[in-house]
Amino acid sequence: MSEYYNPKRGAAWNYGGDQWKLSRSKIDLFLECPRCFYIDNKLGVKRVPGFPFALNSAVDHLLKLEFDIHRANGEQHPLQKEYKVDARPVAHDELDEWRRNFGGVKYLHEETGILVTGAIDDLWINSKEEYIVVDYKATAKEEAVKELDKEWQDGYKRQMEVYQWLLRHNGLKVSDTGYFVYCTGRLDGKSFDKRIDFDVNLIAYEGNDDWVEGTLLKIKECLEGDVIPGTGKSCDYCAYWTARADYES
Repeated sequence: MSEYYNPKRGAAWNYGGDQWKLSRSKIDLFLECPRCFYIDNKLGVKRVPGFPFALNSAVDHLLKLEFDIHRANGEQHPLQKEYKVDARPVAHDELDEWRRNFGGVKYLHEETGILVTGAIDDLWINSKEEYIVVDYKATAKEEAVKELDKEWQDGYKRQMEVYQWLLRHNGLKVSDTGYFVYCTGRLDGKSFDKRIDFDVNLIAYEGNDDWVEGTLLKIKECLEGDVIPGTGKSCDYCAYWTARADYES
């Protein structure tokens, strides 16, 4: 058994167990591949995880500290001023919990009995007293990321919409417009010199969470079934195991 990966979890953490809950990332897993989702959440055999991006986590942490300074002062962050955004970081009694990994915003969906969760990065408010969901992203590319125009970024958009849905079901008046604070590590430096410079862009996104309710019903149906669903069309994990099985046979 690898010291980094244990494929099986305790029954309490599988669907039907008292510790199981539906995270935002699990919703995305279902949309990517119902088969992997079922094997993970119903049978308790987890996918092999990717390696954590510690540098991204560091950027997230420092951004939170930076926005918290302006939150405490009740003022706009310079990035909000630069983009002329009608918003400022907002304080909320639940914000620390809503931002905490393995905590997050929670809502018990009555129709399915599923507890849905998701940890946000930040929360702003505008002059209309609408709360704004904010997500931090960090990467390194030759050109700064200024828009979400790639197919693989659709998951970021769904992530934003799940957060908006969760906050609305926690009684908040939430703006359809959310923002991504996108930090791109620059690759044009002449040397490392113990630092990485970032281009930081604010990307607005108009969310629509209408799909969430229907997806939760499909997830409930999937989990209640006794047959493992088919694979997703673009699931690399299933493609690997199919190719391996063909080779071994």
